[in-house]
Amino acid sequence: MKTMKYEEAIRELDNIVRRMESDELDIDQLSDQLKRAQELIKFCKAKLTKTEEEVEKILKENN
Repeated sequence: MKTMKYEEAIRELDNIVRRMESDELDIDQLSDQLKRAQELIKFCKAKLTKTEEEVEKILKENN
């Protein structure tokens, strides 16, 4: 995955969900988009975990 910001990943996920809900995808596209969504979700979870760890570290250093 290219260097991506969290907000970009969320926007792309929103777009995938919107297209799924409006039946814009054929079966082949659906499969590809589900795989992409899985990658984006993994990226977002990792980013949130990393950010949480950094915040906790900063808070501990300041106490």
